[in-house]
Formats: sequence, structure tokens, C-alpha cells
Amino acid sequence: MADAAVRATIKVGLNAVVSLAADHVNLAREFPEELERLDKSAAMIRGFLAGADKDMHRPGVQNWLEQLEDEVFKADNVLDELNYENLRRKVKYQNQNQLKTVFFCFSFFNEIAFRWRLGSMIREINTNLERIHGHARGLGLECKGQSEEASGATASRQTDSKIVRSEVIGRDEDESKIVKKLLAESESDSISVISVTGMGGLGKTTLAEAVFNTPQFDNHFDKKIWVCVAKEVEIMELFKMILESSTGRKAEVDNRQVIVDGIETELEEKRYLLVLDDLWNDQEGLLDDFFTTLEALKPKKGSWCLVTSRLQEVANVLSRHRRINFTRHELGKLCYDDCWSIVKNWANVGEEVPKDIKEQVLRRCDGLPLAARLIGGLLSRKREENWQSILEESLLNGDQGGIEQILKVSFDHLSPAPVKECFAYCSIFHQDTILEQDPLVELWMAEGFLQPDSQNERMMEKIGYEYLRILLQTSLLEEVKGEWRTWYKMHDLVHDFAKSILNRNSSNQERYLAVYSSERETINEKSSASLRTLFLKGGIADDMLSKFKYLHVLKFDNCDEDVLEGLQPHPNLKELQILKFMGDQFPQWFMNLALTSLVELRVSDCTRCRKLPALGQLPFLKRLYLTGLENTTCIGLSFYSISQPLTCFPCLKSCLLVTTPS
Repeated sequence: MADAAVRATIKVGLNAVVSLAADHVNLAREFPEELERLDKSAAMIRGFLAGADKDMHRPGVQNWLEQLEDEVFKADNVLDELNYENLRRKVKYQNQNQLKTVFFCFSFFNEIAFRWRLGSMIREINTNLERIHGHARGLGLECKGQSEEASGATASRQTDSKIVRSEVIGRDEDESKIVKKLLAESESDSISVISVTGMGGLGKTTLAEAVFNTPQFDNHFDKKIWVCVAKEVEIMELFKMILESSTGRKAEVDNRQVIVDGIETELEEKRYLLVLDDLWNDQEGLLDDFFTTLEALKPKKGSWCLVTSRLQEVANVLSRHRRINFTRHELGKLCYDDCWSIVKNWANVGEEVPKDIKEQVLRRCDGLPLAARLIGGLLSRKREENWQSILEESLLNGDQGGIEQILKVSFDHLSPAPVKECFAYCSIFHQDTILEQDPLVELWMAEGFLQPDSQNERMMEKIGYEYLRILLQTSLLEEVKGEWRTWYKMHDLVHDFAKSILNRNSSNQERYLAVYSSERETINEKSSASLRTLFLKGGIADDMLSKFKYLHVLKFDNCDEDVLEGLQPHPNLKELQILKFMGDQFPQWFMNLALTSLVELRVSDCTRCRKLPALGQLPFLKRLYLTGLENTTCIGLSFYSISQPLTCFPCLKSCLLVTTPS
């Protein structure tokens, strides 16, 4: 099977290249022949991509695909640079309105030079793309139409304690055993712990949620605490998580004694149920230290800690702890009937499915609830007469329905192609990150994944919402409904799969990065030629960011004043986020509005800063979000525009200002 991720990336890149070129050509009205040539080249390459599936093992085809990907990226970068130059010139000439006559001749000759450069670049792109599809002919690749390609595609881990009871299928016996155990009065003074272990995708979290929400517990436990761990953590961080979940407030201290005292205050003379969901620490020293401290808080008899984990060693370590009253619960796979119930719910089918198809579905589910949901979601978007071919795909390479192959098939059948890019991009966030609809769609927009619909000109936001719906329908994203809002998350297995796509061995692996202080060495000079998204916590070399001239999205998190001052991005940046900045004033490059291409700006929880720049002067800013600026004393005319207050925010579509009490 062809690398669907590479093909999707190329298609999205081709669309962006054609779109950018068309925009410029419409402005210059000089290169209709080159634009037509570019359209034909792109159409030919899409045709070769559509026919590449059966030829992927032919010598040279994989190399051709990688060369094509590199060439499309280069073309995208070139046109992106030209786009920035065009925007810069617009701003420059707008600011020189008062000197229009003086600069007319100068502007005229600059315009000729700009058009000549643009035409030269498009001709070079066309030459390179024609060379690439000429190479495809030499390899004997078959060129298919777009309709043939579409026929093979689909038409249409922060965890929490919330649960939809109707979605808990096949776990009644497991739930009953655990609930009975938790309700039983223990005469031991030791802390009681029950572990729920098993492979990923079995539904350990779902079972824990069902147990946590047992109505009988409302009068039995004085306190219930849900903590999603979801990664290896230090013991201090684990105690912090417990305190924050118990109080509902951020723990601002880093002193263990203070934090443990806070937990003791919360649990004093209370019978509690503590859930540690998705624990990844199996070090005996850490677990001994943690539970010894927890026991020293002298909980009321009948208190329990429920731990879920994929790691059997977690249960083994807990079983050896001499002061723990320990119970192990190993979660098994679902029976066929329960798996089929899940598939039916997601696929919206009755009992009329042919027996052989049903048997194949159940074999591929392999008793995993997550697999049943994913297969059901996949089949729900295909006609029943196409189910057989979909199911056969998961048997490739001798795979017997493993969950990674199930995820791969779901991914391969995402359509249109940009949905694949949107899905893989979600893995740049840490596992269990809460994803909100609008910020996620806006990131997709900034990356160019959402191109306007040529037929009915739908707004890009609506296209993004449709892509999000497709990911939900195929169970590659999960919807979580709270009391006041709805958010989305990725199951950890799905996140691992998406990350493997984003970071495969190609030029794409250095286009999207989330880097923390301890990982700064992952950013190097080579990255400057390809990096499009950077989430940065901490700092990097002072002059590094200015070299990332193709960067679209930049997110600063927890940078101090000295670090942020030296991290001036390239002015081509489209989206900027500054979170939890600890300085008293924003850096000069921000105050001086050096980022003239910004389309979206988010400034949040910068509690010490008092002054905002004249953001009204940003000529292309469409979305502005200012939250948690507690020390901002005022927003005066200088915020809107210094010299021309009547023309402030010329492109602004949405603005949110929250929590600015000063």
C-alpha cells in the first residue's frame, strides 16, 4: 500500500502552491499561460499519485515520491516567501499614502521587478514539476483520474471522570467485582489499592470512569478524586496533580511539604476514592515513596486508590509493597457479541449483515473495544457493498487485525486528502491534551491545510469543522461533553499512530515540532529551511528564530523576559501565541509590531505585563484573543492605532478579551 501520509502531504502542498500562484497571477495579470501550465502539472501528478498504490514496491517509486514531496515543499516555500513580500509591499505603500506622488515612479519600477521575479519563480516551479512527472512516466507509473482515486477513500489523552453509561458495553462483570471490592469495609490500617491492567485499547479508562460514577459511592465516599497521569512523572508532579484535582485550583508552589500538607487538609477524616488513570511509572522506589506518604496521611478506613495502567510491572511493584492492601484486576478482551454491539452502534447497522462479513469484522476487532469503535466508525462511512474490500486491507502483510493496522486503514480512507494532514498535525500536542474546536481549526488554517472550496466558496472555518466531524465519525478523535463546553481528545494509541505519521523519515519530520527546554538540541540550522510550526517552552539560541522565515505558527510557553526578548521571529509569521510570560513588559519586537503578517494572536496568562502594543495597526490580523492579563492597567487609543485610529484593525473578524480586572 502506498504511503498515504506522503501522498496526502503532496496533495495538500500542490493545492497550496496552485492557490498561492493563482492569487499572485490574479494580482499581476501577467502569467495566465504559466498558471495553466501549473494546473496541468498538478493534475498529472495527482493522477500518478492515484495510481501509485500497486507500484510502490517497484524500484525507484519510493524515491520518486520523496523527491516529489521535497519539490512541492520547496515550491510552497518559494511562493510563501513571495506572498510575504507582496504583503510587506502593500503595508509599505499604505503607509506612504501621503507621499504617493513622490514614490509613484519608484513604486512602478519596483512593481515591474516584483512581477518579473514572480514570473521567473512560477516558471522554475513548472519546470521542476514537469521533470518530476516525466520521471514518473519513465518509471511506468499509471496516471489515474481523480474519480478513480476517490473511490478508494471514504465519502463522507487528558482523560476525565465523565461517562456515557450506554457506551459501557461488556464490562458489567468487571465493574461489579471492582465496585463490590471498593464497598467492602477493610479492617486493615494499610492503604487499599486496586490495579486495573491490560493492553492499550481494552477500555481501562472507560471501566474506571464507570466505577468512579457508581451511584452507591455518593454516600459511601466523602471525597472522590480523578487524576489523569498519562506519562512518566516525578513524585512531586504526581502529588501536585492530586492536590489540583482535589481543590480545583492550580498549585503554584514547588515545595513537597506544602503540597502534601494541602492534600492532607483535603483528605483529613474523609473516606476517599483516588483514581490514578493511565499510570506509566513502574519504578519501585517512586511507587514505594508515593504510597508510603499517602498512607502516612492516615486516611479513614475504607479509602481506596484505583490505578489503571498498560504496564504489568506497575501491578507487580504494588503487590510487593508491604504496607499496601493490594488487589489486582486484569482486564480481558470482550466477547464477540459485545464487540459486535459496539460495531453496530458505530456503523448504524442491524442484524442483516452477512455472516461472513460479521465474522471478518469480529476477527479484526480481536476483543478490543477501541478497535470495534474504529472499525464501526470506518464502515459507517462506506456502503455495505464496499465493506469486503475495506476488511481485506487489514490482512495485508500477515497482520491479523492488530490495532495499528486498523488505525492505518482508517487513516488511509480519510477523504479528502487534507483531513490526513489535519489528523497527523494533532499529534504535535502532548498526549491527553484537551483540543478545542476553534483553536484547532485556526491552526489548520494557518498551516494551509484548509483551502477554499472552488465550487461553492465555503468559508475555511466551515471546511475545518467538516474535517473535524470526519475525524470524530471515524473515532480518530473523541468528543467530550462537559457541563459548559465540548472539547476533543485523542486516545493514546491513536496519538502514537498519528505521531508516527508526522515524524516519519522524510522532510516532513522537521516541519512541526513541540520543543521543551531539555530538548532544545532538536532545533538546528537545517530546521530553518522547513519548519512551519514550533511550540516552544523555554528558550533556544537568540538568533535562531529569525532564520525560520517559513514559520507559520509559533507558540511561546513559560518564557522569561530575557529569553523572549532575544527570540524575535521572522516577520512572515502567521500565528503567534504567548502563554504565561513572566516578564513585566513584552519584548520590543512585539511592542514595535515587527510581525506585520500576523493573522492570529493569542496572549494569555501574562499576569505581570501592563502595556499592550498598538495591535490595531496590524494590517492582516483577523483573530485576537487576550485573556488573563490581570496587570494590564488600561487599553487606550494607542492599543488601536497610534496615528490613524479610524482605520484600526482593518481585517479583524473576531476578538476576545477576558479577565482583565485592572
